[in-house]
Amino acid sequence: MATPKDLPDVGGFIRDLRRNAKISLRQLAEQAGVSNPYLSQIERGLRKPSAEVLQQLASALRVSTPAMYLRAGLLDDKEGHGVLAAIAVDADLTMAQKQSLSQIYETFRRENTRLAEAQAEADAVQAGAGAAQADQAADQPASQAADLANVAATGPTTVGGTPTEAVLESVAVTEAGTAPAPGSTSIPQKKKAAEAAEEETS
Repeated sequence: MATPKDLPDVGGFIRDLRRNAKISLRQLAEQAGVSNPYLSQIERGLRKPSAEVLQQLASALRVSTPAMYLRAGLLDDKEGHGVLAAIAVDADLTMAQKQSLSQIYETFRRENTRLAEAQAEADAVQAGAGAAQADQAADQPASQAADLANVAATGPTTVGGTPTEAVLESVAVTEAGTAPAPGSTSIPQKKKAAEAAEEETS
């Protein structure tokens, strides 16, 4: 069994938290789901609690789990854990102040993480929209070239798609009237022919 010198001062930290919360050893043991003798040994530095037990104790004492892990030596000074460790060992702060500072610090970190994830998602959406616009702009010159080739082959067209040349021909026919059928003779021409025939006979 490890001696008290070999163990971090997590037992005294838990005892101070419990006394500050004004709950008995038995009450804390019941809330954390551990036995009363086992919790007593932890507070006296005779037993080293597991990470799961520390988490249950932190929840029962309403402190951050990382702060409890730091006091137990389960976390190193990475990802902001050094701040929690500094708060936990500061002798000028009361236990209530340490709890409040730890909770505020972790709240800020969670909020910053959430904002960073939201910004990354917004940047990804914007990048996708920019790529779609670039693809659309690249397709426009090809469609315009196809339209020019169609005009060159068929000539200009009206809004309805009818070739302009055909429309002009139709208008010209309408204004001039229908051309006489081949072989047909008008009435004035027949009269002139009859008069010429009378003069010859007379």
